Amino acid sequence: MKMKEEVRKAFSTQINREYYSAFLYLQMSDWLNQNNWPGCAHWMYVQYKEELAHAQGLFEYLQYRGVEVDIDKVDKPEKKEWENVLGVFEGALAHEQQITTWINEVVDIAAKAGDKAAVLFLDWYVVEQVEEEANQEVNIDNVKAGDGMSGILRRWDYHMGKRVFSGEDIPMPG
Repeated sequence: MKMKEEVRKAFSTQINREYYSAFLYLQMSDWLNQNNWPGCAHWMYVQYKEELAHAQGLFEYLQYRGVEVDIDKVDKPEKKEWENVLGVFEGALAHEQQITTWINEVVDIAAKAGDKAAVLFLDWYVVEQVEEEANQEVNIDNVKAGDGMSGILRRWDYHMGKRVFSGEDIPMPG
């Protein structure tokens, strides 16, 4: 089944959004590093890698379907000066919620176009967003739980530095 133009465009737009997300997390990683949160900086760097993998998965899917990918200019994330580590993770949660909205929009476009294969492929991204939002909520809860207890927050930061990028295994046909 040939992919309809509106679905192809929605996928291409989402690829661009995933790259934007990657650069936002890279910026967050830098802020955390500059503000002496090395473990959290590493955690956000892994998040950057995940977003690159998400973009690559969408790209490969369009390649598999034999349609052109529109590579667009990636907007530079607005320079943020977060007040503290909590603000960084609250910003990350708000961004993940935006990504969820965007993914749902792509699913809706594919469903309206009757592209069941695209909808099934995007199911992985829908479920992934549940995990992404939950991860940020846990991070926020951990920062709040350690409020005023620098030793606990430093131990948590050390733990955050243990995160390993596993190379997202986005399901692909074929």
